[in-house]
Amino acid sequence: MHTCIFFCTFAAKSNFLIMQIAFTTLLPAEGFARLSEHTLYVPLQEADVLVSTFDKPVTREMIMSAPHLQLVANFGVGFNNIDLDACRERGIRVTNTPNPVIEPTAELAFALMHDVARRTAEFDRKLREGKAEPFGVMNNLSHSLYGKTLGIIGMGRIGQALARRAVASGMRVVYHNRKPLDHRILDALKGYGVLDIGYRTKEELLQEADFVSLNLPYTPEVKHIIDGKALRMMKPTAYLINTARGAHVDEQALVKALKEGEIAGAAMDVYEHEPQITPELLEMDNVVLSPHTGTGTWEGRIAMCENVCDNILAWQKNEIDKMIQEELA
Repeated sequence: MHTCIFFCTFAAKSNFLIMQIAFTTLLPAEGFARLSEHTLYVPLQEADVLVSTFDKPVTREMIMSAPHLQLVANFGVGFNNIDLDACRERGIRVTNTPNPVIEPTAELAFALMHDVARRTAEFDRKLREGKAEPFGVMNNLSHSLYGKTLGIIGMGRIGQALARRAVASGMRVVYHNRKPLDHRILDALKGYGVLDIGYRTKEELLQEADFVSLNLPYTPEVKHIIDGKALRMMKPTAYLINTARGAHVDEQALVKALKEGEIAGAAMDVYEHEPQITPELLEMDNVVLSPHTGTGTWEGRIAMCENVCDNILAWQKNEIDKMIQEELA
């Protein structure tokens, strides 16, 4: 019987009975909050499978201290927390949970877009502080999403889910990708009413869009894809939305653009130097901030748990490659 160690008890709850039948399972006795790299070294010596979480690093030292480790099943969409080079050297498989995060992240991107344009968070704050303007013809005005153009940079599954929501609200959608979408994806989007969607170069998109949403994964090549030059291409009435990765945006350039009125506002769920947030952003009424919670719904977390367990069971049955091919089809 294989041994599986979990970084947290929550990740073990879904399908846990199945896991207990198929595996010897080890949970952190110290509790999730106090779990450290060093407390894992002893149980890792027994582990065939490690269930890691996106907020805990899986270091080279940990990997090399686990002589039986064959699979790292990450509870998260990315692999930024895992030393992939060490896993490759050892021939250890690594899986993630991309599908459960699609809808929650798209929901938050749309909510942030709505909040910054309609000034929802600002109005809420001012009401609580007793600083809100009274009801009046020209008071408390904001901007509608209806009839506006959304430019999506990174038209993967999250970008496509955001496009569906935007079109349902009467918006036009243009997008930029490494390459135009395959006709099969475009046909699927048409089934959701996304009928008129246009490919643009990055420069064309920045100049055309009323809202620019970043939905692309991080690679070194796209660090600061939104820099001072890109921000100056945007309309002075445009808003920037980032629910992808903090390093996509040069935050000092963003602060400058906001102060000088080069763009109308920004809404962000991720930050360049996370968990630190550039102080000036905290002080601006035309900026909406959330604490990296794009995937943070109960439903999403439960689905991620199930995805982790499915990945482990597929690995046990030697069906990982088959599962990947089915997801990509």
